[in-house]
Amino acid sequence: MKQPFEQAVQRHGATVLRVCRAVLGPGPDADDAWSETFLAALREWPDLPATTNVEAWLVRVAHRKAIDVTRTRARQAIPAAEMPERTSTLGVPGEADPDIWTAVAALPERQRLAVAYHYLGGLPHTQTAELIGGTPAAVRRAAADGLHALRRSRHLTGPAQEGLTR
Repeated sequence: MKQPFEQAVQRHGATVLRVCRAVLGPGPDADDAWSETFLAALREWPDLPATTNVEAWLVRVAHRKAIDVTRTRARQAIPAAEMPERTSTLGVPGEADPDIWTAVAALPERQRLAVAYHYLGGLPHTQTAELIGGTPAAVRRAAADGLHALRRSRHLTGPAQEGLTR
Protein backbone atom coordinates (compact mmCIF):
# COMPACT_ATOMS: atom_id res chain seq x y z
CA MET A 1 0.00 0.00 0.00
CA LYS A 2 1.21 3.47 -0.89
CA GLN A 3 1.90 5.90 1.95
CA PRO A 4 0.01 9.21 2.21
CA PHE A 5 1.67 12.08 0.37
CA GLU A 6 2.25 14.06 3.57
CA GLN A 7 4.31 11.19 5.00
CA ALA A 8 6.42 11.10 1.82
CA VAL A 9 7.16 14.82 2.19
CA GLN A 10 8.15 14.37 5.85
CA ARG A 11 10.21 11.26 5.24
CA HIS A 12 12.05 12.36 2.05
CA GLY A 13 11.91 16.16 2.19
CA ALA A 14 15.40 16.53 3.65
CA THR A 15 16.90 14.24 1.01
CA VAL A 16 15.20 16.19 -1.77
CA LEU A 17 16.46 19.48 -0.32
CA ARG A 18 20.03 18.11 -0.16
CA VAL A 19 19.85 17.16 -3.84
CA CYS A 20 18.52 20.59 -4.77
CA ARG A 21 21.22 22.34 -2.77
CA ALA A 22 23.93 20.08 -4.18
CA VAL A 23 22.97 21.09 -7.72
CA LEU A 24 22.00 24.73 -7.14
CA GLY A 25 23.82 25.75 -3.99
CA PRO A 26 22.08 27.01 -0.86
CA GLY A 27 19.56 29.75 -1.37
CA PRO A 28 16.17 30.55 -2.83
CA ASP A 29 16.75 28.63 -6.07
CA ALA A 30 17.23 25.38 -4.16
CA ASP A 31 14.13 26.11 -2.09
CA ASP A 32 12.14 26.79 -5.28
CA ALA A 33 13.35 23.53 -6.83
CA TRP A 34 12.33 21.68 -3.64
CA SER A 35 8.84 23.20 -3.84
CA GLU A 36 8.55 22.44 -7.55
CA THR A 37 9.61 18.87 -6.89
CA PHE A 38 6.81 18.27 -4.43
CA LEU A 39 4.24 20.10 -6.56
CA ALA A 40 5.10 17.84 -9.49
CA ALA A 41 5.07 14.81 -7.18
CA LEU A 42 1.65 15.76 -5.81
CA ARG A 43 0.24 15.89 -9.34
CA GLU A 44 1.59 12.41 -10.15
CA TRP A 45 0.99 10.87 -6.73
CA PRO A 46 -2.44 9.32 -7.45
CA ASP A 47 -1.08 7.51 -10.55
CA LEU A 48 2.19 6.38 -8.99
CA PRO A 49 2.42 2.56 -8.78
CA ALA A 50 2.49 1.20 -5.22
CA THR A 51 5.78 -0.61 -5.92
CA THR A 52 7.68 2.60 -6.75
CA ASN A 53 10.77 3.44 -4.72
CA VAL A 54 9.44 6.83 -3.59
CA GLU A 55 12.77 8.22 -2.43
CA ALA A 56 14.55 7.40 -5.71
CA TRP A 57 11.63 8.76 -7.70
CA LEU A 58 11.61 12.01 -5.71
CA VAL A 59 15.39 12.38 -6.09
CA ARG A 60 15.04 11.99 -9.87
CA VAL A 61 12.24 14.58 -9.96
CA ALA A 62 14.31 16.93 -7.77
CA HIS A 63 17.32 16.56 -10.04
CA ARG A 64 15.23 17.44 -13.10
CA LYS A 65 13.65 20.44 -11.36
CA ALA A 66 17.11 21.67 -10.34
CA ILE A 67 18.24 21.40 -13.96
CA ASP A 68 15.16 23.40 -15.00
CA VAL A 69 16.15 26.16 -12.57
CA THR A 70 19.71 26.13 -13.96
CA ARG A 71 18.39 26.48 -17.52
CA THR A 72 16.06 29.29 -16.47
CA ARG A 73 18.96 31.12 -14.83
CA ALA A 74 20.96 30.92 -18.04
CA ARG A 75 18.16 32.57 -20.03
CA GLN A 76 17.48 35.44 -17.63
CA ALA A 77 19.27 38.76 -17.67
CA ILE A 78 21.45 39.57 -14.70
CA PRO A 79 20.55 42.97 -13.21
CA ALA A 80 23.37 45.48 -13.07
CA ALA A 81 23.60 48.80 -11.26
CA GLU A 82 25.12 50.48 -14.31
CA MET A 83 25.32 49.45 -17.93
CA PRO A 84 28.84 49.37 -19.35
CA GLU A 85 29.54 51.82 -22.16
CA ARG A 86 30.43 49.98 -25.33
CA THR A 87 30.87 51.30 -28.82
CA SER A 88 29.28 49.25 -31.56
CA THR A 89 31.74 47.27 -33.63
CA LEU A 90 29.33 47.50 -36.55
CA GLY A 91 29.43 51.27 -36.77
CA VAL A 92 26.50 53.43 -37.72
CA PRO A 93 24.88 52.75 -41.10
CA GLY A 94 25.36 55.67 -43.44
CA GLU A 95 27.97 57.27 -41.19
CA ALA A 96 30.23 57.91 -44.19
CA ASP A 97 27.44 59.87 -45.92
CA PRO A 98 24.67 60.84 -43.47
CA ASP A 99 22.80 62.74 -46.19
CA ILE A 100 22.04 59.47 -47.98
CA TRP A 101 19.23 58.77 -45.50
CA THR A 102 17.68 62.15 -46.24
CA ALA A 103 17.86 61.38 -49.96
CA VAL A 104 16.28 57.95 -49.46
CA ALA A 105 13.51 59.50 -47.33
CA ALA A 106 12.79 62.01 -50.13
CA LEU A 107 12.02 59.27 -52.68
CA PRO A 108 8.37 58.58 -53.57
CA GLU A 109 6.92 55.98 -51.19
CA ARG A 110 6.96 52.94 -53.53
CA GLN A 111 10.51 53.68 -54.64
CA ARG A 112 11.65 54.26 -51.05
CA LEU A 113 10.10 51.00 -49.87
CA ALA A 114 11.42 49.03 -52.85
CA VAL A 115 14.95 50.40 -52.33
CA ALA A 116 14.80 49.83 -48.57
CA TYR A 117 13.48 46.28 -48.70
CA HIS A 118 15.48 45.08 -51.70
CA TYR A 119 18.82 46.90 -51.59
CA LEU A 120 19.12 47.64 -47.90
CA GLY A 121 17.10 44.73 -46.44
CA GLY A 122 18.27 42.11 -48.93
CA LEU A 123 14.79 40.80 -49.82
CA PRO A 124 14.16 39.47 -53.31
CA HIS A 125 11.71 41.41 -55.47
CA THR A 126 9.04 38.71 -54.99
CA GLN A 127 9.03 39.14 -51.21
CA THR A 128 9.22 42.92 -51.53
CA ALA A 129 6.15 42.78 -53.80
CA GLU A 130 4.29 40.78 -51.15
CA LEU A 131 5.12 43.43 -48.55
CA ILE A 132 4.29 46.59 -50.50
CA GLY A 133 1.82 45.18 -53.02
CA GLY A 134 2.11 44.86 -56.77
CA THR A 135 3.99 42.50 -58.99
CA PRO A 136 7.67 41.61 -58.72
CA ALA A 137 8.24 43.33 -62.08
CA ALA A 138 6.62 46.56 -60.82
CA VAL A 139 8.70 46.42 -57.63
CA ARG A 140 11.85 45.78 -59.65
CA ARG A 141 11.04 48.86 -61.75
CA ALA A 142 10.33 50.99 -58.65
CA ALA A 143 13.61 49.89 -57.07
CA ALA A 144 15.55 50.65 -60.24
CA ASP A 145 13.87 54.06 -60.57
CA GLY A 146 14.59 54.84 -56.93
CA LEU A 147 18.23 53.83 -57.26
CA HIS A 148 18.54 55.88 -60.46
CA ALA A 149 17.01 58.91 -58.71
CA LEU A 150 19.44 58.54 -55.81
CA ARG A 151 22.42 58.30 -58.12
CA ARG A 152 21.26 61.27 -60.16
CA SER A 153 20.48 63.52 -57.18
CA ARG A 154 23.44 62.54 -55.07
CA HIS A 155 26.05 61.72 -57.74
CA LEU A 156 26.85 58.71 -55.58
CA THR A 157 30.23 57.07 -55.95
CA GLY A 158 32.38 54.90 -53.72
CA PRO A 159 31.17 53.24 -50.49
CA ALA A 160 27.80 55.00 -50.34
CA GLN A 161 26.89 53.66 -53.78
CA GLU A 162 28.22 50.18 -53.02
CA GLY A 163 25.68 49.84 -50.21
CA LEU A 164 22.89 50.36 -52.76
CA THR A 165 24.04 47.95 -55.47
CA ARG A 166 23.45 44.24 -55.78
